Amino acid sequence: MKTVARQMFRTCNKLFSRKTQNDVVEAHPSNIETAAQMDNIQHLTSPSHNTSIGDSIHHIEAVMERAHRGGWLLCGIICINILILGCALVSGSAFNSVAITAVHRQIFLIILLLLTMSWMLFYTVFTSRKDEAVSFRDGHAGPAWLRAGLLLFGLLSLIMDIFKIATAVGYLHCDSAVKVAFPVVQAVFLFVQTYFLWIHVKDCVQLHTHFTRCGLTLTLSTNLVVWMAAVTEESLHQTDIPDLNYNVSQRMYRASFVNKKCNCSYSACYTFKEASYYLYPFNIEYSLFASAMAYVMWKNVGRLVDNHSHHKVKFRIKDVCLGPLTGVLLVVAGLATFIVYEVDMETGDVTKTDKALLIHFIMNIVIVGMMSLSTVIGCIIYRLDHREHVSEKNPTRSLDVGLLVGASLGQFIISYFTIVAVVAIEVRGYLNALNLTWALLTVLQLGLQNYFIIEGLHREPFHVMQEAALHTNPHACQEHPEIIIVQESHKSSYFLTSSCDKPSWKRRVLKEVCAFLLLANIILWIMPAFGARPQFDHHIEIKFYTVSMWTAIVNIGLPFGIFYRMHSVASLFEVYVIS
Repeated sequence: MKTVARQMFRTCNKLFSRKTQNDVVEAHPSNIETAAQMDNIQHLTSPSHNTSIGDSIHHIEAVMERAHRGGWLLCGIICINILILGCALVSGSAFNSVAITAVHRQIFLIILLLLTMSWMLFYTVFTSRKDEAVSFRDGHAGPAWLRAGLLLFGLLSLIMDIFKIATAVGYLHCDSAVKVAFPVVQAVFLFVQTYFLWIHVKDCVQLHTHFTRCGLTLTLSTNLVVWMAAVTEESLHQTDIPDLNYNVSQRMYRASFVNKKCNCSYSACYTFKEASYYLYPFNIEYSLFASAMAYVMWKNVGRLVDNHSHHKVKFRIKDVCLGPLTGVLLVVAGLATFIVYEVDMETGDVTKTDKALLIHFIMNIVIVGMMSLSTVIGCIIYRLDHREHVSEKNPTRSLDVGLLVGASLGQFIISYFTIVAVVAIEVRGYLNALNLTWALLTVLQLGLQNYFIIEGLHREPFHVMQEAALHTNPHACQEHPEIIIVQESHKSSYFLTSSCDKPSWKRRVLKEVCAFLLLANIILWIMPAFGARPQFDHHIEIKFYTVSMWTAIVNIGLPFGIFYRMHSVASLFEVYVIS
């Protein structure tokens, strides 16, 4: 039935192109989401064809709707069961009082990884090689920077697994062999999944659609469970709870890799274990990158797209100076203060820890303050900009916006809880004033940045406007000197190249703002991802909310806040390119 629907879709396409070819080319939607959208095109044809073609379109719509409904229901059942079971095992293994250990969690993860790899191999060897299995490819899915990030984070995650294998081997004489098997299986999984996503992320599969959707759902769920496990281990390792409630802190601080009675058989064991924790942030980001790419593939299963609708744009950093320079200075200053913060916190001296908190708070206030100011400038430019909003449906862009808004909730939660605690207690002191200022500015900065990025992602690229002018006016490039569009001889794709003249001032300002925000978000990702925990080093929130509640708030909200910064970097890069 699915094959019949595809054939009818192509037949309708041919009928339209024969009758009024020019009209169809001009009015054809740039991104055909489903065959049902052909309803908008049939009005361009002659009235004599309306009845028969309309019946065909409605039949295609019914077929596609029935196929999608059954597949989505099955995928939802698989995803919910895997995620809830995984969440229960990950949460249970974090407590001593529950008879679930890290070994049980790792056995579950090994099963998931093996099942996911088996499906990926089946798809690569059988499904993707069938005739008409991948008739369409989504040009928006899996851009080069996303695949490069996946490859980089995958490589660093592989190094982390090597360190974990070296650590676990030293405990084989007194601990479970599962702790050796899990990083080995995960290392193989990293290689297989990275290859799979690199090659097939743009596929719009038209064959074995139900099985492919279930396989992609399994891939998505597996990566999310791996992400939950890594976040839990890393959070408990970084959480140094003060001795205000001894029982709770001892129960929660279960970051040790093995039992204290089991000693490593060689001296370098501790070094490998500590080194692996520094690579956890990259493994966390890898799992999220892979989850996002698997979701886009899932949305593209059975999707009919226009292969010639994507416009390729080359990345250029020419004519942008102030934003990158200021951003680099912020990154260097942030790294310096972060190192001072970590070193002083290790001493345990009250004077040095207060000084470290003072420097850390001031640095973060400066960063978010400058980001808020630059974002306001960018939003003003958007008000002066007359580019149209993008009308086509795009699963990648919808996912980017959803992740951006959802992930920002983690930082919003921590900031608002801090504001309530500081204001309610009414404690005096410069550290409390700085902490409150930082929280208020963070709330402002998050709202402004979300608006700026979402607005930028939904604007038509500058070169699309020029491309439209080029079709109607051969002298368009002379009238708009900021870009030159070159059409390749055998492709309907356009490449953006810079001319000798500088871009318009609005484009330059937007690029400066994007470059600065991109680098500022990088330093705001580095500091919490690699161990900065002022939420526990400054005790005002712990005294107000108690240890157990504040620990839960931070360990839930902070991972989302860390992901928000990395995702903002990716989204700002996209906005920079289309600006």
